[in-house]
Amino acid sequence: MKPTITIEYCPKCNWLMRAAYMAQELLTTFSDEVYGVTLQPSETPGKYSIRTNDTLIFDRKEQGRFPEIKELKQLVRDAACPAKHLGHSDSSTA
Repeated sequence: MKPTITIEYCPKCNWLMRAAYMAQELLTTFSDEVYGVTLQPSETPGKYSIRTNDTLIFDRKEQGRFPEIKELKQLVRDAACPAKHLGHSDSSTA
């Protein structure tokens, strides 16, 4: 079963556009590997987290920042489809 990615964001912080941009990038990169990306407005102020199914892969408060797109793609790949090569977005193994 393909995973669903959920981006939970704080609407009062005006983070919808950031979440939509990240969703677009993930859907473009993982169109065959994921079921979909869900944008979920949070009731918790300042919340911005990303999950694959029920597994938390990034939390803004824990990290103290937002993820870079390259980093986010690597996190999703590692959780959802470890064999997928991300091209120039892949982490350097050297």
